[in-house]
Amino acid sequence: MTVQRQIGFWIAALVVAVLLLFILRGILLPFVAGFALAYLLDPLADRLQKVGLGRLGASLLILILFVLIFITALMILVPFAAQQVGAFVERLPGYVTRLQELGAQQLGPLIHKLGIEDALPATPPSVGNLISQGVAWITAFMQGLWSGGQALIGIFSLLVVTPVVAFYMLVDWDRMVRTVDSWMPMRHRDTIRSIAGDIDRAIAGFVRGQALVCLILGTFYAVSLTIVGLNFGALIGMTAGLLSFIPYVGSLTGLILSVGVAIVQFWPDWTMIAATLGIFIFGQFVEGNILSPKLVGDSVGLHPVWLMFALVAFGALFGFVGLLLAVPLAAAMGVIARFALRQYLASPLYRGAEPMILKPRIEPGKVDLDA
Repeated sequence: MTVQRQIGFWIAALVVAVLLLFILRGILLPFVAGFALAYLLDPLADRLQKVGLGRLGASLLILILFVLIFITALMILVPFAAQQVGAFVERLPGYVTRLQELGAQQLGPLIHKLGIEDALPATPPSVGNLISQGVAWITAFMQGLWSGGQALIGIFSLLVVTPVVAFYMLVDWDRMVRTVDSWMPMRHRDTIRSIAGDIDRAIAGFVRGQALVCLILGTFYAVSLTIVGLNFGALIGMTAGLLSFIPYVGSLTGLILSVGVAIVQFWPDWTMIAATLGIFIFGQFVEGNILSPKLVGDSVGLHPVWLMFALVAFGALFGFVGLLLAVPLAAAMGVIARFALRQYLASPLYRGAEPMILKPRIEPGKVDLDA
């Protein structure tokens, strides 16, 4: 009965937390962003403390440097990205039309040789229309995220409240951790600490490591594609690096966009097309064999499909706040699910009750040979 009450209590607490998150999703963005920022910068504050700087001074120094770097990056990157995105969207239909023409020219003789003209539709569907529909869907999705995350607070509130929340959270981080730890049930404290440690390692290993991987890959792709002279090479490279936060998605997206643009721009010069393809092959090789094993590690346990599902699901439910919460919640749920599976595999429910070995009854006048 005690176990049932505990399970009921935690289920009720989870339901209440999800309901509050859903109800308050319009005003949570600066607070969630500040909490996430404090979590990411806490190791740096701990290192500064070890060299003799107080926690208050370390937190203030870190936040000032972070805000300055962030504002400078916005002032440099946002105008450039806006100009590049606008020009790319404007030229996208022309790129798609040209790709269709090249495909028809190159594949036409092969189709005729195979004799399958009659099996193909007389008017093939326009790839441009499909891409336009996809772009419209993505735009609507991003607008939904934007409106969901900024419904009540606005940009000014986000930029002002987030650093303040992050500062206070960073100053009191260790004390808050100790306080929450003291609230844990004493009987299960060691188990909860073990699970919390696994969750922390999973989140820190993926978020901090993958963010560094994205920065390195984005810089490499942008610089390399710009050197080969690809149109919108910097934009495509930065997009591929940013989307590399989701394993394989960034490289695949950048590969498709860059090779498509390279075919239209450089055709029939296969050397430049192959160079563009080689950039992403080399980047994928370095990511898979050097960057991810060294910076992310193999013990994170976030499957790419589970990560994509979490991002889409939480983004659709809670807007931009959901995107910020998707990775830590996915990591936490993965750790808890693995712990529950280990408990199940070690329980009698999986193994079954140990069978009782009964000796045969000895009838009168017979000898027990096993005695």
